[in-house]
Amino acid sequence: MDSLLEILSVDTEAVTKTIKKKEILQKQGIVSKNAFYVKKGLLRSYSIDEKGKEHIFMFGSEGWIIADLESNVFNRPTELYIDCIEDGEIVSFSLEYFNSENLSIEKLRKNSKLLTRRIGSLQRRVIQLMSSSAKERYKIFLETYPHIPNRIPQKMIASYLGITPEALSKIRGEL
Repeated sequence: MDSLLEILSVDTEAVTKTIKKKEILQKQGIVSKNAFYVKKGLLRSYSIDEKGKEHIFMFGSEGWIIADLESNVFNRPTELYIDCIEDGEIVSFSLEYFNSENLSIEKLRKNSKLLTRRIGSLQRRVIQLMSSSAKERYKIFLETYPHIPNRIPQKMIASYLGITPEALSKIRGEL
């Protein structure tokens, strides 16, 4: 909750909002300046390719922040949709929070460390997608998101892993 209190103290325009399952918070193709802190519930970010297939980028459960960083930082149209997998509550805020002049040097360092950690986890994810087996990716998924496998449909987990639901079912059977 420290992160949430910091966000609310710096971004006076942050809005707490009740969300409903299947509600779309961000559509692909817009320029977004918002990020979402998950107080309660579960979000996902994903893209849809030209064939209409979903590719899940990440999940955001309680305590996570989810956003399209490229759109926020580089003022480009979003590549990602963000929607709600469960009813819940979020805080919508501007990512300018991370650069606010109201932040102390200590908080700026902390924010830099958080962003660096996110970049590192994204780097690991890309390397896993390129070089790990589906079974290894599933094990890493379970480590990364220990509280959500029973909260989402198997087809979403399969999309995140880049495999078919049938392949995931086989892997789960082996484990």
